[in-house]
Amino acid sequence: MTARAVAADPSTEPRGDAAAPAVPGGRRAAMRFILIAVLIDMMSIGLIIPVLPALVGGFTGNATDAAFWFGVVSFTFGVANFFGSPILGALSDRFGRRPVLLLGFCGLAFSFFATALAPALWVLVAVRLVSGALQANAAVAQSYVADISTAQERAKRFGLLGATFGVGFILGPVTGGLLGDIDLRLPFYAAGTLALLNTLYGIFVLPESLPRAQRRRFEWRRANPVTALRELTALRGVGPLVVVLGLGSLAQFTLHSTWVLYTGLKFGWGPKENGWSLFAVGLMSALVQGGLMRQLLKRTTPQRLVQLGLVSSAVSYLCWGLSTEGWMMIAVIFLNILGFTVTASLQSLVSNAADATRQGTTMGSVASLSSLMAVLAPLTGAGLLTLVSHRPQGDFWMGLPFYFCALLQAIAAVVAYKHFRRQRGAAHAAHEAA
Repeated sequence: MTARAVAADPSTEPRGDAAAPAVPGGRRAAMRFILIAVLIDMMSIGLIIPVLPALVGGFTGNATDAAFWFGVVSFTFGVANFFGSPILGALSDRFGRRPVLLLGFCGLAFSFFATALAPALWVLVAVRLVSGALQANAAVAQSYVADISTAQERAKRFGLLGATFGVGFILGPVTGGLLGDIDLRLPFYAAGTLALLNTLYGIFVLPESLPRAQRRRFEWRRANPVTALRELTALRGVGPLVVVLGLGSLAQFTLHSTWVLYTGLKFGWGPKENGWSLFAVGLMSALVQGGLMRQLLKRTTPQRLVQLGLVSSAVSYLCWGLSTEGWMMIAVIFLNILGFTVTASLQSLVSNAADATRQGTTMGSVASLSSLMAVLAPLTGAGLLTLVSHRPQGDFWMGLPFYFCALLQAIAAVVAYKHFRRQRGAAHAAHEAA
């Protein structure tokens, strides 16, 4: 079913906040409830970002071993999340969003406290495996937003959700860095406490968003990641957008996995400079997705934002690779305004293509694809950076990982352009025939 058909068919169009289901206490599901839950969730996750590599390094004898085992920890989480996300998404289609979110909050709390208390490296790896399997909160939160939004509202509301991620990304790492200076394990206790508070918030405050009439039976054969991705590709009007999502995620995670190493090699950046650069990313995410995107959607469409944003991102990656001074890296972050609109716009287009009974499965499939790219990206990024790490700082090829990301974004832009052009052609032909 196309996005246009979903919007036109009252049997499949999600109802807005005013028609959202209420829990026994009388509260109706609304954006403010899920935004608060997501903010707390992202703050708890962000708290551990500055200190997890150091904690892993504390169990090893040298920098080489530390880098290897941090890669193992990241790989373990990504693989578990790849398999777990479509299962949890499908479970949320069967039992509702609220219980699955509560499971995720509890899983996070367990993983944070267990990490803080981990006496050995293998315990840390096992904990991250369990955490990855239970962590699909972002996908379920996106499904929650889809439940309570009309097709026309989703791009704007996914933008608000992205802005909340950005605010959490600002507050979490900064707080984690301050607490980590006191004690390396303190941020994990703080993150676990936040996750427990989110669990209590979910139990006593967060309403359910999915009416029982829109739930569907859980099937294991549909919940495995291969089938889930195949069904995502089969959604009418989505197809090639899965390629766009995959290429965009691979570029983004390659950036994440190489940013600190690259800026250290080329500009001599330390934790302070990288901390400010992450702050800039979170700030722009919050400003663009939380405010500017709403204004942009009044003047253009999500399809157009996807195309323009991918071009902007491709140019930004190229500029990061060519930068000769550290301040240029920060400047490019602030100039890449349209790049921050791509994810929310793509999510709205994919969500609109799925009916009301499959939002959890669909967004879980998107999260699973993202997790797969998160597994591949460190291998790709580290490999490319290793090839050029011996070169002098000003050498053109030092930016090789970013040139690779620019190429991925450029290919994604071409795929998206051709896809949307075919859609416009088909719509025009159907109009002429009518």
